[in-house]
Amino acid sequence: MKIVSIVGKKNTGKTSLTVKVIEELTKRGYNVASIKHSHHSIEMDKENTDTWKHKQAGANLVVGVGSTTFFNARKEHDLNRILYLLKHFDDFDFVIIEGYKSYNYPKIITSPNVRDEYTIKEVDSFTIDDKGVSELADLIEQRGHDIVDTLFANNCGFNNGEVIASEIRNGNLSVDDLDNVKSYLSIDGKVVGLNRFVSDYIKQSLVGVINTLNLEEYDVSEIGKIEVVIPNENTPKNPIDAECTILINDENLEINAFTRNIVSNSIKGMINAIKTEDNVKLIDIEIKDITGKKLENAHISLKTNGHDVEINEFTQGILKETIFAVVSSLKIDSEINKINVTVGE
Repeated sequence: MKIVSIVGKKNTGKTSLTVKVIEELTKRGYNVASIKHSHHSIEMDKENTDTWKHKQAGANLVVGVGSTTFFNARKEHDLNRILYLLKHFDDFDFVIIEGYKSYNYPKIITSPNVRDEYTIKEVDSFTIDDKGVSELADLIEQRGHDIVDTLFANNCGFNNGEVIASEIRNGNLSVDDLDNVKSYLSIDGKVVGLNRFVSDYIKQSLVGVINTLNLEEYDVSEIGKIEVVIPNENTPKNPIDAECTILINDENLEINAFTRNIVSNSIKGMINAIKTEDNVKLIDIEIKDITGKKLENAHISLKTNGHDVEINEFTQGILKETIFAVVSSLKIDSEINKINVTVGE
């Protein structure tokens, strides 16, 4: 998803330029979303309609569904929150924003007095012709980028989203050069950046669990886009500091501290969910007889604090699929036949 905003002072043709850009991108076959920001109240509903009455009665969010669908929220939401939610609605190629001049997205300006470091082009919206609009769309294709905190690229230092965004705006880096992030995360309405490893890890873990479910009962024939919401109030704020050892085919797998913490936190979280013991300090898991990527005939054993733990077939499936997916995200070159994971404080 590439994001660009069109900003300028009042009566400088922002809306007419926004419309022209949307039309051109749509003509090119792109799936386009738009966001309009105003300092004035925007009413999406007419007075005395049923949905208007719902809002007047006190509803903080009213959804109207008919030949179209609209959302009318009482609260003004943060732009990044809105952009994140757009990812749930559809696979948009571009989001064209009219306004929001204080945000850090590539900007096309319609008046010189709003120019800043995020400006990629100044345009006279009243005189621009079809060729100019086409060239502007070309620029948007090249310089637009996703939510800043989701941008990662190994060749841009310590994966700094602001630095990467600046490189894209200046034409020194292409979106195609970025890490292929496969999952996105928001916590309490704040977008959290995930690099390629963490993104792959979360995706593989979730898909592993979902593969154990009987999805056909829910009319799901294949797994496409996955959306997860976790109302979470009881998780400790501090991450688990634990040692973690992984053996693949009886050979130790070297992992750095960052990866070790992710794996150990995930394994501890899964085992705590099974509620084996009140205070689990040591976890030993072995999965053997893995054939290719098929786990149906693989055997799994689990010990906590040195004691064998009986787990049912469904739980076995979840653990096998999830741990195999987690290990696969570590980019193992050889075929995996046996996995041993030990997590301890």
